[in-house]
Amino acid sequence: MATDSPFIKNLASSDKEIRDNALDSLRTYLGGRSEIPELDLLKLWKGLFYCLWMQDKPALQQKLSRDFASIFPTLRSGVALPFIRAFFLTMSREWTNIEALRLDKYLYLIRQYMNASFQYLAAKKWKPSVLTEYNKIIEETPLNPTDMKIPNGLRYHVLDVWVDELEKVNSDWEDQKKQEVLEMLVSPIENLAKKGALKVVREAAKEALMDETLRKWRGQEDEPMARPEEDEEDDGWGGFDD
Repeated sequence: MATDSPFIKNLASSDKEIRDNALDSLRTYLGGRSEIPELDLLKLWKGLFYCLWMQDKPALQQKLSRDFASIFPTLRSGVALPFIRAFFLTMSREWTNIEALRLDKYLYLIRQYMNASFQYLAAKKWKPSVLTEYNKIIEETPLNPTDMKIPNGLRYHVLDVWVDELEKVNSDWEDQKKQEVLEMLVSPIENLAKKGALKVVREAAKEALMDETLRKWRGQEDEPMARPEEDEEDDGWGGFDD
């Protein structure tokens, strides 16, 4: 499926019927396969990325992002996680090309995909093996603690929306089994807070962990807040922020 194909262009059409038909074709293409080579998924996502790039109307931008995200939870097991990995790899690689006036549409898309990720995990009943594979993807990108090629702006935005989008999918984490699931979900953020190559990244992760809602879920309301790190010199480049 070439990135310059009429199929991709039709997804950005202002004509609702054309857009809907193209989206149905995309669902059929993805839903009918039990596996898709990574290169094909990356090519597809590059096309989808620029499909959203071409859409200038805010209402249609958001609708397109929601439509893209709605596909993910319905994919077969052999396609779903590679699909989300290709999404995050594409966002990471294209991040520095996003102009300021176009940034909001991609921030919204990422928010939708974080929500779709949690929907998928919930549909899989938070199975530990699925969570483990998902965490590998998140720790590769976008919450990789050491790879300087990952834009900090992408890291920050995922951290910013993480609790909000998880809460929309599940806000009840009180029993022991759900607590274990939550701790698995939180582990990439914990890892980033401990091993982030830059202080600003570690601090952003720690701030996310201090979210009042997350602390309540984890039974930490009465625990003292962690003290901020002492000033220290960062060594390394922080990538591009928002």
